[in-house]
Amino acid sequence: MTSVTTLSAIEGWGVEGSLLLLAVVFVAGLGTGVLFLVSLVAYRRRRTSQYLLISVAVGGLLARSIVGAGTVLGYVPMPIHHFLEHSLDFLIAATVLYAVYAHAPGSLSETTSK
Repeated sequence: MTSVTTLSAIEGWGVEGSLLLLAVVFVAGLGTGVLFLVSLVAYRRRRTSQYLLISVAVGGLLARSIVGAGTVLGYVPMPIHHFLEHSLDFLIAATVLYAVYAHAPGSLSETTSK
C-alpha cells in the first residue's frame, strides 16, 4: 500500500491558521475593498445600470476575500469555502459578461432607450 502525501498534510502547508495566507487574503481584501468603494462612488455619480453591475461584480470579489479570511481563521469549512468561492466566481463572470453584452453598442438596452 502506497502512502500519498498531500500539501495539506505537509507541515506548515495547511490553510487553517496560516499567517502567510491570512496576510495575503488581508492585503487582497483591503485592495478589493478600496476598489469596491471606488465602484460605489462611480455608480453614485453616474447612476446607470452598467455602473451598478460593475459594483456588484467588484462586491463579489470582496466577498471572496471575506470567505477566504473566514476559511483561514477556521470559521468557514473547506467544502463550504469551495461552494461559495466557485458560486461567486460564476456570479462575477456572469455579471461582467451581462454588463458588456447589455451595454455594448447596438445592444438591446441601447435600441430600447432611443
